[in-house]
Order: sequence, then C-alpha cells, then structure tokens
Amino acid sequence: MLEQSGLPGDTWHLRKTDWCYEAGEALCEEDATLKELGIRSGDALVLMEGALPPLGFLKIAIWWYQPRDPSGRCLKSQQDPVSSATPHNGPWTTTSTQGVPDLVHADVPLLHLGDVDISEEATLVDLKAQAMALTACCELAVPSPACLRAWTVESQRPGRLLRNGQQQLRACRLGRRPQICLEPLQEEEHLGPQDLVLRTQMRLPGQRTYGPPVDMVWDMARGCTAASLRQSVADVFALPVETVEIAKHFPEKFEWTPISSWSQHVAKRKKKKKEDSLQGAPFYLRDGDTIGVKNLLVDQDEDFGTLGDDLGKERQREAALRRRKSREALRAQSSDVLASTETPARPWGPETPLSIRVGSFR
Repeated sequence: MLEQSGLPGDTWHLRKTDWCYEAGEALCEEDATLKELGIRSGDALVLMEGALPPLGFLKIAIWWYQPRDPSGRCLKSQQDPVSSATPHNGPWTTTSTQGVPDLVHADVPLLHLGDVDISEEATLVDLKAQAMALTACCELAVPSPACLRAWTVESQRPGRLLRNGQQQLRACRLGRRPQICLEPLQEEEHLGPQDLVLRTQMRLPGQRTYGPPVDMVWDMARGCTAASLRQSVADVFALPVETVEIAKHFPEKFEWTPISSWSQHVAKRKKKKKEDSLQGAPFYLRDGDTIGVKNLLVDQDEDFGTLGDDLGKERQREAALRRRKSREALRAQSSDVLASTETPARPWGPETPLSIRVGSFR
C-alpha cells in the first residue's frame, strides 16, 4: 500500500474500517497472515501515519487544555513558564513530539503536545508524569503530576474526568484511539469518588459578563440537591445563601438554566422519599460544567445570559434559516422534476350508485 500510494518512510500502520467506513481497530500483529487477521477480499483498510506501540502498550495523544469562560476569553495559567523540566523515564514509556500543530479548535482551546506510548498496566499518575516531558518541550510549567487534571477527549472537547490517579489505564476505558487532555492546576488536587468539579463564575452587576472562574470541588456525599449546591457556592464566595442565585450554562444551546430548590420543597410537601438529583434531568450536572452565580444584594436582573450567548443564538437561528431554505429549494426542485415526468392520469369510469342494506339479526 505504501508503494502504490508513494508514501515515504515506515512509520505507518493499518486499521480496519467500521460499518460507516471510518478508521477502527488497528492491525497490531503485523507478522500475522491476512487469514489469521480475518481480512477477506473486498475489505476496506485505512493506512494511517504513526508506528504502532508494542503489544500491551497504548499510544495516547496528549493535548493541553486551557478552559475558556462563557464570554469566550481564554483563561491563562497563573504559573510562570519554565525552560526545562525533569522528564519521567519509566521502563514502559516513550514520547514523540513530531508534527505538533499549533492551537486548534477556536471554540475549545486544545493544543496538541504529542503522543505517548505507555503500558496498559501503568497508572494515570505514570501517564501524567510522562506527559510532563512534553509540557517541558513546549515550555509549559507543571510542578508535579498532581497539578495536572486529566480529561478524555470526546468530539474534540474535554469529556470524562479521570479522577483516580492509581487506577490502571487498562481500566480507564480510553477506547481504541485514546486521547487525553491535561488541564494545569495551581496546586495539587486529589479527588474522591463523590467529588464533582464545577467552574463557578460571579456575574458582574450591571454588565452582561462574568468575572474570572473559580473551580469548586463539590462533595456530593452530602446530597446532590439544589439546596446543597447553593450552600456550597455561597461558602465559596462568602455570601449568605439566601442572597445567592445559581444557573447552569449549556454552551451547545447558549442558554442558562436556573437551579432552584423549589422542586425540592414541592417534593417535601408531597412526602417523596428521595429528592431529585441534579445529575438527572433537566440539569444533567457533570464534571467541568459552568455555574453562574448572582449576588441578589447588588444584582436583581433575572437574566444570566451574556453577549456571547446572544451572538451564538443568532448564528444558530441563521444556520437554521439557511437549512430550512435549502430544504424548501430541494423540495420545490424535486416537485418540478416529478411534475415534468408525471404520466397522464387514467380516466375514471362512470359512477354507479351503490345501496347498502343492513339486516336485523335479533
């Protein structure tokens, strides 16, 4: 395949394709016969750049993640960059920084640092330690692996938070083509199984914008309810809980949904045994969600939105209008084609009266 395509070098590998002809499982056993690999005539294979890691190893793409606030500003790290760092040289890891692109994805600030080959038996802490060698190459300051927060990458966005540092990578369910994005922290973090990481932002009174975000680790063991979350947010900002109003940001819809304890009060009146969890409908609270905070003592505006939300909704409306016009044009075009090729209607025969008599069976 390399000869026919004219591609140079030997750092390539083959992958099978799935039902929609996208790259799937890699063919790791390169010394096996095609019959042993189950490759038959007519199968579609994909030739991809990059050498495969040895058996029992994973090739993980490492990204650098710098969160943005709802107004679209990229949040810079407060740490000073360093010119060098001590890489972790474990017996199971190698790194590569060839072909590292610049900052990509304008909506999500992900910077590709390189790839890491690491054993499936290594832990998440080992992966972070090895990734520090890549951050040093890009002059990014990381004091220790505990100052890195690891997320999976799903649809070019941070997805699931990997919280257990001692868990083996084999048990992390990273998928066939694993990608990890690392978020820098200013201090070490050790999350428990009941901890939820939320980004809280105080709304600036009289302005449709928010202040800098403050990460909040919320212990859900006390109850995943609106009242518990409001109390935790009030403690973070040192405000009385009755003066705090909160809402979750849905960036894909450019909307804010207020989180109120009213539903919990109703549930208590109806004597329900279990209160609704914020991890269910309609909030679906997850790690990394943004929570807007309003101080009712200085901000009585009911709106949580920003100018960026208005622009996003306007772009969505324009895109929906373009799709609707495109569908209408295609429908009109297909109607014209059908009308031009339609055969003459068959003439109907003469109508005959029909009488129906219903007898009595009593």
